[in-house]
Amino acid sequence: MSSDTCGGGSPAQGSNEKGSSTSSVDKQRDKARVSRTSLILWHAHQNDAAAVRKLLEEDRSLVQARDYDNRTPLHVASLHGWIDVAKCLIDYGADVNAQDRWKNTPLADAEGAKKHNMIELLKSHGGLSYGQNGSHFESKPVPPPLPNKCDWEIDPSELDFSNSNIIGK
Repeated sequence: MSSDTCGGGSPAQGSNEKGSSTSSVDKQRDKARVSRTSLILWHAHQNDAAAVRKLLEEDRSLVQARDYDNRTPLHVASLHGWIDVAKCLIDYGADVNAQDRWKNTPLADAEGAKKHNMIELLKSHGGLSYGQNGSHFESKPVPPPLPNKCDWEIDPSELDFSNSNIIGK
């Protein structure tokens, strides 16, 4: 849909050129689209299958909505194990193998979060596990730097990570 893109050819705000009313209409349409995208992602996160279904009845294309990390509502539902929301999204044609910006599929997220019922649901609809397969949910050991022409040494046994947080995936 062209309403999802921001073109550079429209008149500047406040200009007197013809088409400024069209630009205003396009801006309103884009704003409404962003709002609906946020809503479906929010309702998927909140496990509100009825609200998700209502939004999809109004606009079926929202089933493929994406957030800033390229995650779909099905990614969100899969991560949390919201079966009813996932079934609704799949009924409306959600891509069970959609990949986010890290190339993770909804199945990889469900596996990482150990949502066994979700794993079975996604597999039964052709879901494949691409990406990090949930490894971003577990701590990873960080190897010490190699003593390559260093005038210092780090003894890993002296490091205390007990109060540290994992940043990123």
